[in-house]
Amino acid sequence: MTTRDPRTVVADYVNAVAEGDLPTILASFAEDVTWTYPGDLPMTGVWRGRDAVVNDFLGSGATLLAPGTTVEIELTNVIADGEQVVAEWTAKGTTLHGHRYDNACLGIFTVRGGVITAVREYLDTQHAERTLFAGPRPEGPDA
Repeated sequence: MTTRDPRTVVADYVNAVAEGDLPTILASFAEDVTWTYPGDLPMTGVWRGRDAVVNDFLGSGATLLAPGTTVEIELTNVIADGEQVVAEWTAKGTTLHGHRYDNACLGIFTVRGGVITAVREYLDTQHAERTLFAGPRPEGPDA
């Protein structure tokens, strides 16, 4: 059996997120994967295990978007060196409160045995806080 190279595993994963391909997303992760998310946000921390990463961490992002919308993901760059892969992508969408989310993201992925075993993600957490976790846009003359 041939194991896919780490670069392909990560590129396929990010593209699966863009397409909403849950079976490929699930198959991309090791059962004991960890995902480290930066900053001081409700999602900040180390997420442990495939179910927690996919259902609790990644799944919670969908609840931050306006009903009937999805996040637009575009893979912009992938660099690989052995089991380490650096991927850049953009994430865009309209938030639950009508803000425009438009962030450049970077993940450092570790791939072993054809599956992702760890991710460290980096992004503009201030933008995420202002858009994803902010309340409704103020209205009126004093806003």
